[in-house]
Amino acid sequence: MTRTISRKDLLQRLDATPRPVLIEALPERYFHDGHLPGALHMPQDSVSALVPGAVPDMAAEIVVYCASAICRNSHIAAANLEILGYRNVSIYAGGKEDWQAAGLPLEPGDQSR
Repeated sequence: MTRTISRKDLLQRLDATPRPVLIEALPERYFHDGHLPGALHMPQDSVSALVPGAVPDMAAEIVVYCASAICRNSHIAAANLEILGYRNVSIYAGGKEDWQAAGLPLEPGDQSR
């Protein structure tokens, strides 16, 4: 079962080196409206095809998120990552809703891979 990570823990990890790979598992329009700073766009139904080129290291720390605690896209994407053999996958279950509720900024535009 995939680990979950809290906003507090995610913020600490984002300040660390190496920084985890952040993946937003929502459809493109939501990513363009705003995403966590530095996140890659990999919709849950495309993550298996996109991640090997963007994250070749199977031991890389990956944090997947979606819209909110009730959104399941991040859980589906994380399960697919683990099936591919990624060994250090976490889910930021609160997602963008939790991030914004804490007053943290989203980054607009296209950072997709």
